[in-house]
Amino acid sequence: MNLSSCMKKNVISISPQATAQEAAETLVKHHIGTLPVVNNDGTLAGVLQIRDLISLVLPDFVNMMQDIDFVLDFGAAELRVPDAALLMKPVSEIMQPPISGRDDCSLLRAAAVIKKHNLSDLPVVDDADRLIGIASLVDIGTRFLHSWN
Repeated sequence: MNLSSCMKKNVISISPQATAQEAAETLVKHHIGTLPVVNNDGTLAGVLQIRDLISLVLPDFVNMMQDIDFVLDFGAAELRVPDAALLMKPVSEIMQPPISGRDDCSLLRAAAVIKKHNLSDLPVVDDADRLIGIASLVDIGTRFLHSWN
């Protein structure tokens, strides 16, 4: 069992030159949480997760506190929208490094990569680092667990 056995082949991606606003619109339109960032030649340049965009408006105290369970609501902070300059930043300035798995990667190794890097989805690349698919932890886990039956 390898990653190619459970990946989705129809991948929504974005270019490094796209803006944060365009990335947000793409995530909303397609109801997805991960956007692979792909160069013109199809190679994976990085990964943008919905949490990367949400963190742009999180109050600073969230990063300083270990326990936020006592905060029941963030009040006016929930109405925050990044300023226009931030929304116009290119995705290349806010994306994460390109973390991926090869299509022949084992499922358990792919799950380990997802866990280690706190991802929800793993872009799948070929030997030339071109994006060819994406697999969620659910895709990988259910395929792996299927072998237990």
